[in-house]
Amino acid sequence: MKATLSSKGQLVLPADFRERDRLRPGQVFEVERLDEGEYRLRRLAPAPNEGLVDWLLSCPSGGLPELDRRSEFSDSIHPDIQ
Repeated sequence: MKATLSSKGQLVLPADFRERDRLRPGQVFEVERLDEGEYRLRRLAPAPNEGLVDWLLSCPSGGLPELDRRSEFSDSIHPDIQ
């Protein structure tokens, strides 16, 4: 596939690549020059929990519902938890 360099030095990855690899705006890539006219583009892994704070801040102003600490699963593991 082809991509054209803009006057600002930007390349747009083809939509097929973006969809197939689930690429989203803001993701960070490493660009490596291999040789004259040859480059490698590699998506960097996001930091653990990246976006978690934004997700939590987007919760309704009432906050998260109170969670029941007890469950059938936790009772079977820790029957002494009240």
